[in-house]
Amino acid sequence: MLRVSFARGHITGLRRTVTEHAARAGLAGRRLEDFVLAVNEVTTNAVLHGGGHGRLRVWSRDGCLWCEVSDDGPGLPPGWLGDTRPPRGLDFGGRGLWLTRMVCEHVLIVSGPRGTTVTFVFPFRR
Repeated sequence: MLRVSFARGHITGLRRTVTEHAARAGLAGRRLEDFVLAVNEVTTNAVLHGGGHGRLRVWSRDGCLWCEVSDDGPGLPPGWLGDTRPPRGLDFGGRGLWLTRMVCEHVLIVSGPRGTTVTFVFPFRR
C-alpha cells in the first residue's frame, strides 16, 4: 500500500501521504486521526533518535492497518523498559511510544546496535 523513505524536514509531507493512504483504505474521523498520530510519533522518534532518517511501510491485512517504521540508529539504550507508563507531569518528550500504545492494538519494538523497528497494528474498527 505504501513504502517510503523519509528524513528530517519531510515529516509533514509524510503525514499528508499517510493520511491519504489510510483514508483510501477506509479509516475516517477519529480513527484516521489516531493512526496518523501514531505514525507521526514513531517517525519523529526515528528522525530524532535514529540517525535523522528512516523507512515506513503501511499495509492492510485482516481488517487492520499495519505500520512498520525502521531506522539505522544506535538502538534503544540498555535497560530501556518501554513507554508503558504515562509520562510524568509536564515532562517534554517521552510521549511518542506511550501515545502509540494507547491508540494501537499491538506495538512491537525490535532494537539493536544497527537500528530500531517499530511495528504497530491498527484495527479499522474498535
